[in-house]
Amino acid sequence: MSASRPVTSILSVQSSVAYGHVGNSAATFPLMRVGVEVWPVLTVHFSNHTGYPSWQGPLLSPADVAAVVQGIDALGVLPECDAVLSGYQGAEEMGLTILDVVATVKERNPRAIYCCDPVMGDVGRGMYVRPGIPELMRDRVLPRADVVTPNHYELDFLSGGKPTTTLEEVLAAADRLRAAGPQTVLVTSMVLPDQPGDELQMVAVDGEGAWLVRTPLLQRVFTGSGDLTCAMFLSCLLAGDDLPTALGTTAARVFGVLEQTAAAGKGELQLVAAQDELVAPTHRFEVERLR
Repeated sequence: MSASRPVTSILSVQSSVAYGHVGNSAATFPLMRVGVEVWPVLTVHFSNHTGYPSWQGPLLSPADVAAVVQGIDALGVLPECDAVLSGYQGAEEMGLTILDVVATVKERNPRAIYCCDPVMGDVGRGMYVRPGIPELMRDRVLPRADVVTPNHYELDFLSGGKPTTTLEEVLAAADRLRAAGPQTVLVTSMVLPDQPGDELQMVAVDGEGAWLVRTPLLQRVFTGSGDLTCAMFLSCLLAGDDLPTALGTTAARVFGVLEQTAAAGKGELQLVAAQDELVAPTHRFEVERLR
Protein backbone atom coordinates (compact mmCIF):
# COMPACT_ATOMS: atom_id res chain seq x y z
CA MET A 1 0.00 0.00 0.00
CA SER A 2 1.25 3.46 -0.83
CA ALA A 3 1.98 5.55 2.24
CA SER A 4 -0.05 8.36 0.71
CA ARG A 5 -3.23 6.33 0.66
CA PRO A 6 -5.60 6.72 3.60
CA VAL A 7 -6.43 3.71 5.76
CA THR A 8 -10.05 2.75 5.24
CA SER A 9 -12.30 0.47 7.26
CA ILE A 10 -14.77 -2.14 6.00
CA LEU A 11 -17.46 -3.91 8.02
CA SER A 12 -17.62 -7.26 6.24
CA VAL A 13 -20.69 -9.41 6.95
CA GLN A 14 -20.00 -12.83 5.45
CA SER A 15 -19.48 -16.50 6.16
CA SER A 16 -16.29 -17.84 7.69
CA VAL A 17 -14.48 -21.17 7.47
CA ALA A 18 -11.69 -22.53 9.66
CA TYR A 19 -10.00 -24.36 6.78
CA GLY A 20 -9.74 -22.71 3.39
CA HIS A 21 -10.83 -19.43 1.95
CA VAL A 22 -14.39 -18.35 1.19
CA GLY A 23 -16.46 -15.43 2.44
CA ASN A 24 -14.69 -13.48 5.15
CA SER A 25 -11.95 -16.11 5.11
CA ALA A 26 -11.22 -15.08 1.51
CA ALA A 27 -11.66 -11.34 2.04
CA THR A 28 -10.18 -10.39 5.42
CA PHE A 29 -6.49 -11.17 4.94
CA PRO A 30 -6.29 -9.80 1.36
CA LEU A 31 -7.99 -6.57 2.44
CA MET A 32 -5.60 -6.16 5.35
CA ARG A 33 -2.64 -6.97 3.10
CA VAL A 34 -3.56 -4.03 0.84
CA GLY A 35 -3.96 -1.71 3.82
CA VAL A 36 -7.65 -1.90 4.70
CA GLU A 37 -8.90 -2.25 8.28
CA VAL A 38 -11.48 -5.04 8.35
CA TRP A 39 -14.17 -5.66 10.94
CA PRO A 40 -15.40 -9.19 10.11
CA VAL A 41 -18.91 -10.11 11.22
CA LEU A 42 -19.65 -13.81 10.71
CA THR A 43 -22.90 -15.28 9.42
CA VAL A 44 -21.68 -18.89 9.74
CA HIS A 45 -18.51 -20.48 11.09
CA PHE A 46 -17.97 -23.78 9.34
CA SER A 47 -15.06 -26.18 9.38
CA ASN A 48 -14.71 -25.79 5.60
CA HIS A 49 -16.76 -24.63 2.62
CA THR A 50 -19.79 -26.62 1.51
CA GLY A 51 -18.21 -27.81 -1.72
CA TYR A 52 -16.57 -30.58 0.31
CA PRO A 53 -18.48 -33.84 0.99
CA SER A 54 -19.06 -32.78 4.61
CA TRP A 55 -18.71 -29.82 6.93
CA GLN A 56 -19.56 -28.91 10.50
CA GLY A 57 -20.07 -25.76 12.51
CA PRO A 58 -22.69 -23.25 13.59
CA LEU A 59 -25.04 -21.09 11.59
CA LEU A 60 -25.23 -17.75 13.35
CA SER A 61 -28.68 -16.26 13.60
CA PRO A 62 -29.70 -12.83 12.31
CA ALA A 63 -30.03 -11.81 15.97
CA ASP A 64 -26.40 -12.86 16.55
CA VAL A 65 -25.23 -10.72 13.66
CA ALA A 66 -27.30 -7.76 14.86
CA ALA A 67 -25.89 -8.14 18.37
CA VAL A 68 -22.29 -8.08 17.14
CA VAL A 69 -22.91 -4.90 15.16
CA GLN A 70 -24.74 -3.35 18.12
CA GLY A 71 -21.67 -4.09 20.22
CA ILE A 72 -19.43 -2.37 17.68
CA ASP A 73 -21.82 0.58 17.58
CA ALA A 74 -21.68 0.84 21.37
CA LEU A 75 -17.95 1.53 21.06
CA GLY A 76 -18.75 4.67 19.08
CA VAL A 77 -16.54 3.66 16.14
CA LEU A 78 -19.08 3.21 13.34
CA PRO A 79 -18.48 6.79 12.09
CA GLU A 80 -15.04 5.46 11.10
CA CYS A 81 -16.55 2.73 8.91
CA ASP A 82 -16.17 3.54 5.19
CA ALA A 83 -18.10 0.61 3.72
CA VAL A 84 -20.23 -2.44 4.39
CA LEU A 85 -19.40 -5.55 2.37
CA SER A 86 -21.72 -8.53 2.06
CA GLY A 87 -21.66 -11.79 0.13
CA TYR A 88 -23.63 -15.03 0.44
CA GLN A 89 -26.58 -14.33 2.74
CA GLY A 90 -27.99 -17.79 3.41
CA ALA A 91 -31.57 -16.88 4.27
CA GLU A 92 -33.99 -14.03 3.69
CA GLU A 93 -33.98 -13.07 7.36
CA MET A 94 -30.20 -12.65 7.27
CA GLY A 95 -30.49 -10.46 4.19
CA LEU A 96 -32.94 -8.17 5.94
CA THR A 97 -30.65 -7.96 8.98
CA ILE A 98 -27.74 -6.98 6.74
CA LEU A 99 -29.87 -4.18 5.30
CA ASP A 100 -30.50 -2.99 8.86
CA VAL A 101 -26.72 -3.05 9.43
CA VAL A 102 -26.20 -0.96 6.30
CA ALA A 103 -28.79 1.55 7.50
CA THR A 104 -27.09 1.84 10.90
CA VAL A 105 -23.64 2.34 9.39
CA LYS A 106 -24.90 4.96 6.96
CA GLU A 107 -26.68 6.75 9.79
CA ARG A 108 -23.39 6.94 11.69
CA ASN A 109 -21.37 7.82 8.57
CA PRO A 110 -23.44 9.16 5.64
CA ARG A 111 -20.40 8.83 3.35
CA ALA A 112 -20.17 5.07 3.89
CA ILE A 113 -21.02 2.88 0.92
CA TYR A 114 -22.58 -0.57 0.63
CA CYS A 115 -20.92 -3.11 -1.66
CA CYS A 116 -23.00 -6.23 -2.31
CA ASP A 117 -21.79 -9.40 -3.98
CA PRO A 118 -25.23 -10.82 -4.90
CA VAL A 119 -24.32 -14.50 -4.58
CA MET A 120 -27.21 -16.52 -6.02
CA GLY A 121 -26.16 -18.76 -8.89
CA ASP A 122 -23.93 -19.23 -11.90
CA VAL A 123 -23.95 -20.14 -15.56
CA GLY A 124 -24.34 -23.91 -15.89
CA ARG A 125 -25.53 -24.32 -12.29
CA GLY A 126 -28.56 -22.09 -12.09
CA MET A 127 -29.75 -20.81 -8.73
CA TYR A 128 -28.20 -22.52 -5.72
CA VAL A 129 -29.55 -20.37 -2.88
CA ARG A 130 -32.70 -20.86 -0.84
CA PRO A 131 -36.06 -19.75 -2.29
CA GLY A 132 -36.74 -16.08 -1.64
CA ILE A 133 -33.09 -14.98 -1.73
CA PRO A 134 -33.01 -14.07 -5.46
CA GLU A 135 -36.14 -11.94 -5.14
CA LEU A 136 -34.76 -10.31 -1.97
CA MET A 137 -31.57 -9.43 -3.83
CA ARG A 138 -33.45 -7.97 -6.77
CA ASP A 139 -36.23 -6.15 -4.97
CA ARG A 140 -34.78 -5.10 -1.61
CA VAL A 141 -30.97 -5.30 -1.66
CA LEU A 142 -30.16 -3.97 -5.13
CA PRO A 143 -31.85 -0.59 -4.56
CA ARG A 144 -29.84 -0.10 -1.35
CA ALA A 145 -26.43 -1.03 -2.77
CA ASP A 146 -23.90 1.52 -4.00
CA VAL A 147 -21.67 -1.10 -5.64
CA VAL A 148 -22.81 -4.49 -6.89
CA THR A 149 -20.63 -7.30 -8.29
CA PRO A 150 -22.74 -9.95 -10.05
CA ASN A 151 -21.44 -12.67 -12.31
CA HIS A 152 -23.08 -12.97 -15.74
CA TYR A 153 -25.89 -15.24 -14.55
CA GLU A 154 -26.70 -12.98 -11.60
CA LEU A 155 -26.59 -9.91 -13.84
CA ASP A 156 -29.23 -11.42 -16.11
CA PHE A 157 -31.55 -12.23 -13.20
CA LEU A 158 -31.18 -8.89 -11.46
CA SER A 159 -31.70 -6.92 -14.67
CA GLY A 160 -34.98 -8.56 -15.58
CA GLY A 161 -34.31 -12.21 -16.32
CA LYS A 162 -33.57 -11.94 -20.02
CA PRO A 163 -30.35 -13.71 -21.09
CA THR A 164 -27.66 -11.38 -22.43
CA THR A 165 -25.59 -12.82 -25.28
CA THR A 166 -23.71 -9.78 -26.62
CA LEU A 167 -21.49 -7.17 -25.05
CA GLU A 168 -24.06 -4.49 -25.89
CA GLU A 169 -26.75 -6.45 -24.06
CA VAL A 170 -24.49 -6.86 -21.02
CA LEU A 171 -23.91 -3.11 -20.91
CA ALA A 172 -27.64 -2.46 -21.22
CA ALA A 173 -28.30 -4.89 -18.36
CA ALA A 174 -25.67 -3.14 -16.22
CA ASP A 175 -27.39 0.16 -16.97
CA ARG A 176 -30.69 -1.29 -15.77
CA LEU A 177 -29.01 -2.31 -12.52
CA ARG A 178 -27.61 1.20 -12.11
CA ALA A 179 -31.06 2.66 -12.72
CA ALA A 180 -32.35 0.51 -9.83
CA GLY A 181 -29.86 1.92 -7.32
CA PRO A 182 -26.14 1.05 -7.48
CA GLN A 183 -23.77 3.68 -8.84
CA THR A 184 -21.19 1.10 -9.89
CA VAL A 185 -21.58 -2.38 -11.41
CA LEU A 186 -18.77 -4.90 -11.81
CA VAL A 187 -19.67 -7.96 -13.90
CA THR A 188 -17.10 -10.39 -12.55
CA SER A 189 -17.28 -12.87 -15.42
CA MET A 190 -18.90 -12.70 -18.83
CA VAL A 191 -19.84 -15.79 -20.82
CA LEU A 192 -20.63 -14.74 -24.39
CA PRO A 193 -21.01 -17.02 -27.46
CA ASP A 194 -18.31 -15.19 -29.45
CA GLN A 195 -15.88 -14.94 -26.53
CA PRO A 196 -12.51 -16.72 -26.86
CA GLY A 197 -12.50 -19.87 -24.75
CA ASP A 198 -9.14 -19.13 -23.20
CA GLU A 199 -9.94 -15.79 -21.59
CA LEU A 200 -11.97 -14.35 -18.74
CA GLN A 201 -13.65 -10.98 -19.27
CA MET A 202 -14.80 -8.53 -16.61
CA VAL A 203 -16.78 -5.35 -17.26
CA ALA A 204 -17.17 -2.33 -14.96
CA VAL A 205 -19.78 0.37 -15.48
CA ASP A 206 -20.49 3.65 -13.69
CA GLY A 207 -21.78 7.09 -14.55
CA GLU A 208 -18.52 7.99 -16.31
CA GLY A 209 -18.41 5.07 -18.73
CA ALA A 210 -17.81 1.36 -19.19
CA TRP A 211 -14.56 -0.61 -19.33
CA LEU A 212 -13.48 -4.17 -20.17
CA VAL A 213 -10.48 -6.20 -19.02
CA ARG A 214 -9.39 -9.62 -20.30
CA THR A 215 -7.24 -12.13 -18.42
CA PRO A 216 -6.20 -15.68 -19.30
CA LEU A 217 -8.76 -18.27 -18.23
CA LEU A 218 -7.31 -20.92 -15.95
CA GLN A 219 -9.21 -24.13 -16.67
CA ARG A 220 -10.45 -24.99 -13.20
CA VAL A 221 -12.88 -23.74 -10.56
CA PHE A 222 -11.48 -21.61 -7.74
CA THR A 223 -13.88 -21.55 -4.79
CA GLY A 224 -13.73 -18.14 -3.10
CA SER A 225 -12.39 -16.28 -6.14
CA GLY A 226 -15.58 -14.21 -6.40
CA ASP A 227 -15.27 -13.19 -2.74
CA LEU A 228 -11.66 -12.17 -3.35
CA THR A 229 -12.59 -10.23 -6.49
CA CYS A 230 -15.33 -8.25 -4.77
CA ALA A 231 -13.09 -7.40 -1.81
CA MET A 232 -10.20 -6.23 -3.99
CA PHE A 233 -12.51 -4.13 -6.18
CA LEU A 234 -14.02 -2.42 -3.15
CA SER A 235 -10.57 -1.75 -1.70
CA CYS A 236 -9.56 0.02 -4.92
CA LEU A 237 -12.67 2.19 -4.93
CA LEU A 238 -12.14 3.17 -1.30
CA ALA A 239 -8.52 4.03 -2.08
CA GLY A 240 -9.79 6.60 -4.58
CA ASP A 241 -8.99 4.74 -7.79
CA ASP A 242 -11.06 5.65 -10.82
CA LEU A 243 -13.08 2.81 -12.31
CA PRO A 244 -10.66 1.65 -15.04
CA THR A 245 -7.77 1.65 -12.56
CA ALA A 246 -9.85 -0.29 -10.04
CA LEU A 247 -10.81 -2.81 -12.72
CA GLY A 248 -7.26 -3.33 -13.92
CA THR A 249 -5.81 -3.60 -10.43
CA THR A 250 -8.49 -6.08 -9.35
CA ALA A 251 -7.85 -8.24 -12.41
CA ALA A 252 -4.09 -8.25 -11.82
CA ARG A 253 -4.34 -9.06 -8.13
CA VAL A 254 -6.87 -11.85 -8.51
CA PHE A 255 -5.19 -13.46 -11.52
CA GLY A 256 -1.88 -13.51 -9.67
CA VAL A 257 -3.45 -15.39 -6.76
CA LEU A 258 -5.27 -17.83 -9.04
CA GLU A 259 -2.17 -18.48 -11.13
CA GLN A 260 -0.11 -19.38 -8.07
CA THR A 261 -2.96 -21.53 -6.72
CA ALA A 262 -3.14 -23.45 -9.99
CA ALA A 263 0.64 -23.84 -10.15
CA ALA A 264 0.66 -25.28 -6.63
CA GLY A 265 -2.08 -27.75 -7.55
CA LYS A 266 -4.05 -26.76 -4.46
CA GLY A 267 -7.80 -26.80 -3.99
CA GLU A 268 -7.91 -23.71 -1.78
CA LEU A 269 -6.78 -20.20 -2.71
CA GLN A 270 -3.11 -19.77 -1.83
CA LEU A 271 -3.57 -16.36 -0.24
CA VAL A 272 -0.53 -16.49 1.99
CA ALA A 273 1.85 -17.91 -0.60
CA ALA A 274 0.58 -15.44 -3.22
CA GLN A 275 0.19 -12.43 -0.94
CA ASP A 276 2.77 -10.33 -2.80
CA GLU A 277 0.50 -10.51 -5.86
CA LEU A 278 -1.98 -8.39 -3.92
CA VAL A 279 0.43 -5.48 -3.50
CA ALA A 280 2.77 -5.90 -6.49
CA PRO A 281 1.06 -8.04 -9.14
CA THR A 282 3.29 -9.87 -11.61
CA HIS A 283 0.90 -9.26 -14.50
CA ARG A 284 -0.77 -6.15 -15.83
CA PHE A 285 -3.77 -6.25 -18.15
CA GLU A 286 -4.96 -3.63 -20.59
CA VAL A 287 -8.26 -1.98 -19.70
CA GLU A 288 -10.34 -1.12 -22.75
CA ARG A 289 -12.85 1.71 -22.74
CA LEU A 290 -16.15 0.58 -24.22
CA ARG A 291 -17.98 3.90 -24.15
